[in-house]
Amino acid sequence: MYIQPASRLILLSITLVTVYSSLLLSGLGAKCSVNDHNHAPTVKQTQVGLGNPPKFLVEISNNCPMCPVIDIHLKCGSFPQALVSPRLLKVIGFDDCVVNGGLPLPSLQKFSFNYSHSKYLMRPSVWYFQCE
Repeated sequence: MYIQPASRLILLSITLVTVYSSLLLSGLGAKCSVNDHNHAPTVKQTQVGLGNPPKFLVEISNNCPMCPVIDIHLKCGSFPQALVSPRLLKVIGFDDCVVNGGLPLPSLQKFSFNYSHSKYLMRPSVWYFQCE
């Protein structure tokens, strides 16, 4: 059966509206805010090397299903800049490090880097969602 171009456009529009509506109803389409701690960025550290010093993989996750997160700052104690490129994690001052130069981390994506040292505790302190 041949569908006219105008009919295809209407059918596509209805399909997109249906998909978007179902995402909103399930909560997956909700925009995130800084006060929304269910979707706040998270930091996970995994020891990946047994050497001396040990090696750690740090993963920062954007848990918002709809919006990129920008300007992620971590509480990072006395983390020394020499352990990782400042393009990955820039030490601003004591207990303040910025992830990926503050660039956007897309929704539901991860950013990671490695360092070799005893473990430094890290957790998000400041971030912004870039919802339109």
